[in-house]
Amino acid sequence: MNTKYIDLIDQTYYFPQEEFKLKEDNLQFHDIDLMALVEQYGAPLKFTYLPKISDNIQKAKKWFAGAIEKHDYKGNYNYCYCTKSSHFQHVLDEALSNDIHIETSSAFDIDIVERLKKKGKINKNTYVICNGFKREQYITNIGRLINNGHQNCIPIIDNYEEINLLTDEIKGDFKIGIRIASEEEPKFEFYTSRLGIGYKNIVPFYEDQIKNNDQVELKMLHFFINTGIRDNAYYWNELLKCLKVYIRLKKICPSLDSLNIGGGFPIKNSLQFDYDYQYMINEIINQINIACAESEVPVPHIFTEFGSFTVGESGGAIYEVLYQKQQNDREKWNMINSSFITTLPDTWAINKRFIMLAVNRWNDEYERVLLGGLTCDSDDYYNSEQNMNAIYLPKFKKEKPLYIGFFNTGAYQETIGGFGGLQHCLIPSPKHILIQKDKDGKLSTTLFSKQQKSEDLLKILGYDDN
Repeated sequence: MNTKYIDLIDQTYYFPQEEFKLKEDNLQFHDIDLMALVEQYGAPLKFTYLPKISDNIQKAKKWFAGAIEKHDYKGNYNYCYCTKSSHFQHVLDEALSNDIHIETSSAFDIDIVERLKKKGKINKNTYVICNGFKREQYITNIGRLINNGHQNCIPIIDNYEEINLLTDEIKGDFKIGIRIASEEEPKFEFYTSRLGIGYKNIVPFYEDQIKNNDQVELKMLHFFINTGIRDNAYYWNELLKCLKVYIRLKKICPSLDSLNIGGGFPIKNSLQFDYDYQYMINEIINQINIACAESEVPVPHIFTEFGSFTVGESGGAIYEVLYQKQQNDREKWNMINSSFITTLPDTWAINKRFIMLAVNRWNDEYERVLLGGLTCDSDDYYNSEQNMNAIYLPKFKKEKPLYIGFFNTGAYQETIGGFGGLQHCLIPSPKHILIQKDKDGKLSTTLFSKQQKSEDLLKILGYDDN
């Protein structure tokens, strides 16, 4: 009878996989010995495997290059990183080493851009695509960047006031884009995205505010839907609607030459994950090619703004199971030495599921459990995997410590969780480790941040004695 944890994983999924394999009784992630990481740094801990960022960027570039060649597409492709997914310097440094561009969301992003430019990480040829609803500070910062000579900064117009605000702030000519307010899926609570300008209003908006404005040059149409790039009727229908707007605009606005299809590539959230990236890119390029050819307009240059796809699969978190509570005849609660609400807030806020696997003891018998966090909040739990309505882990044994890992957690979790700030129930942020490879492929680790201490939290709360 197959009762070991390794048997369960092997019969449920194809295992090992590209990034996951076993070394004796322990799990390895991209050849990282996770138990060695625990033994060196302890748990809980978070880690960022930086080479995965470059790996995904290069994959996307290869897929788009293949699609462009296959369909004899006459436009160029530009990869932008959506900084809001993770603003950390180590993430930006790694991403920008791949000759890419940046998409920003708010005022302070521009301060980061200026520091990166000062350090030579970006240059005047780097596109800075400025999304988001723009108020005074954001407008001021965008204006400063453009006034200082960064002509490839392209604010994406989100509402009817922004052109006038930007014109007042910017001294010379500047380029802009317009964001389409896409229609959401029927299951959404609202019908149209709050972001951007409606399909029917874009051409009148151009004719009213842009056409006769000598200071402004329309270069880009921005298209993004909340559910991401999916092979379903909804996505293809919205893309075709976007192309109709692009074609109408292109016929009356010769300067328009770029289409930004936003982000939305999914990342691996299960060992059963299956997504054909190359097929989707081929079909997107093909649809754009066909639509433009039929209307006899030049195809646009393509921009994307991948955030989660860029950084998500680089991150992980490791916890120790401290104790098991048998609450009734069916429910066993494995209590971890941290909190899901504070360290993986998307599991609590939007019921997001990550890949979860035992780090050690794969040859032990398994049991069905629930996972609970340390806070006194009833919502601080994790109770199912993506493809199984339960969690199975090696049986809890007090004398044999059990460690569990959550993988592909690199997007949004630190910023949503308030990195370095107050945490729910004053649970400290865990230590964070950076993992890199040298030219010979040898792995090295660096402690990026220590686990928070009580003094750190007391100072924020105003209890600082100094």
